Amino acid sequence: MTRWVIISGVSRGLGHAIASDLLLAGYDVAGCSTTHSDEVRILQDQHGPRFFWQTCDMGDNAAIEAFSAAAVAHFDSAPWGVVNNAGISVEGILSTLPLADIERVLQVNLTGAMALTRAALRRMQRTRKPGRIINISSITGLRGYTGLSAYAASKAGMDGFGRALSREVGRLGITVNSIAPGYMKTALSAGLDDRQLEQIVRRTPLGRLCDLTDITPLVRFLLSDEAGFITGQTLTVDGGLTN
Repeated sequence: MTRWVIISGVSRGLGHAIASDLLLAGYDVAGCSTTHSDEVRILQDQHGPRFFWQTCDMGDNAAIEAFSAAAVAHFDSAPWGVVNNAGISVEGILSTLPLADIERVLQVNLTGAMALTRAALRRMQRTRKPGRIINISSITGLRGYTGLSAYAASKAGMDGFGRALSREVGRLGITVNSIAPGYMKTALSAGLDDRQLEQIVRRTPLGRLCDLTDITPLVRFLLSDEAGFITGQTLTVDGGLTN
């Protein structure tokens, strides 16, 4: 039976790149996002029933449960893995940042990831078979960045959540790991101007920003059987910036 993977936030950027890469590698994919995009439509056209998509707001726990149930019904089996990729960011100094914005970031990035993992795990555990959970966090959660306190807290929380969960489910052969990408030129980094991005490049030993293709092979590896003894880790992919 073909293994299938749940991926949140597939409408663009890294989530879309991960979904595309895994479909080409032979996995089936269940993806969700708040909006339907041209990128989603292309995946549907190219891969047909191998790519299941449903709208889902990661700030809505009922919608997360409905998406998970629909994906399981579509593939008629438990998922092999989950990639918690969906994320949002708000910028601002904490003292003036609206509390509603802080709560929204934490709900989507952290609570939503935990809710999606929880829904998938209930199906995965019944099979008594191994599986994979991957959290896409950020070096911002490791080092911080001015004006991104809520985002940094949510990503650091994902790493801590993954370490604790790896102990809970390790006996079942389910691994849980985080990938912390460096700064990428995506919608999430749109608040960084060219001067800030150039400064990041100058501080990076490998002399460039992180690219989508730096992350997709690592996701594929962590989903593989070869990564079966790696768990509870945060793998940083930032060109040496945080050394």
